[in-house]
Amino acid sequence: MKIGIVCYPTFGGSGVVATELGKGLAKVGHEIHFITYSQPSRLDFFSENLYYHEVDIKSYPLFEHAPYELALASKMVSVVKYEHLDLLHVHYAIPHASAAYMAKQILKDQGIHIPVVTTLHGTDITLVGKDPSYEPVVTFSINKSDGVTAVSEDLRKETFKYFDIQREIEVIPNFIDLSRFKKQKKEHFKMAICPNNEKLLVHTSNFRKVKRVEDVVRVFYEVRKEIPAKLLLVGDGPERDKMERLCRELGTCDDIRFLGKLDAVEEVLSVADLFLMPSEKESFGLAALEAMACEVPILTSNAGGIPELNIDGVTGHVCEVGDIQDMKEKALKILSEENLATFKTNALARAKEFDISQILPRYVDYYQKTIEKALAAF
Repeated sequence: MKIGIVCYPTFGGSGVVATELGKGLAKVGHEIHFITYSQPSRLDFFSENLYYHEVDIKSYPLFEHAPYELALASKMVSVVKYEHLDLLHVHYAIPHASAAYMAKQILKDQGIHIPVVTTLHGTDITLVGKDPSYEPVVTFSINKSDGVTAVSEDLRKETFKYFDIQREIEVIPNFIDLSRFKKQKKEHFKMAICPNNEKLLVHTSNFRKVKRVEDVVRVFYEVRKEIPAKLLLVGDGPERDKMERLCRELGTCDDIRFLGKLDAVEEVLSVADLFLMPSEKESFGLAALEAMACEVPILTSNAGGIPELNIDGVTGHVCEVGDIQDMKEKALKILSEENLATFKTNALARAKEFDISQILPRYVDYYQKTIEKALAAF
């Protein structure tokens, strides 16, 4: 198949999943065309089956904001028409699904019928999409897609709850490439961070309020009262300055390191003993899955689709959002010498269920069904 993938090219979950999906499809022989405004951050190798088409966003004095959606729709039309694509797969509803609908109608007038699959990733539904300014367009675009997928059952339910959706939504979960995300021998790094054999806790995120990084720091503060421990914070964002001040207030600066954005996060995860994800909202929890693939048990909130990934008492523990005391107790339970090895083994076993080799065929099958159904309708 020749597939066009439309996504945000950033480090966010939807862009990462879209890029990794495209790379995986290319490896098994499909021709993949990425359409976005800059090269995706994970599109980092050459393949004869991978192509990148940049959306040219021109600035005109008439517009206060460049009309990206129009430029994107026009680029989709061009790529579909001249590369003879079989399907468009757009990730994140806003504005990709509506731009795809516009492109589809333009192509239809030219006698070209292109099926569109929209994948919902989370905040395009739970946050931005519910805004009255966008809701009618989001609802319309989803209903006009030829196929719709969501990354968790919880997100699927949320979509039906808040939008008048008249079509079925297929749940295809996020995935992990276990050839990349796996435990590496980095004992020298562990010794540098934890010279006295302290337990190492890790958190990765974009440091937005919804990630509740403050809870991470406070849970660590409580854990450190009981056992020697260190904390690594990976990522950057609007809450970072506040977290640095909090560390100074709690007197934990010597035991917490802010590492900023890292491409090779698997190297950090390889030496971790526990991964913390106390998020207020999380459609799936891709960062937690990456940790599990590196044999790291996870301590999470019960938000969104996280409980579908984290099996309470098996791969880690699930707590109520904001319950610092319970999180501390569950963290100590996981980190205990009698439990830690079992949790690590279980985390990896669970991660293997989400390996790209398991999920990729589900997307291919869904594409084929969508194309067949759309062609029959045409």
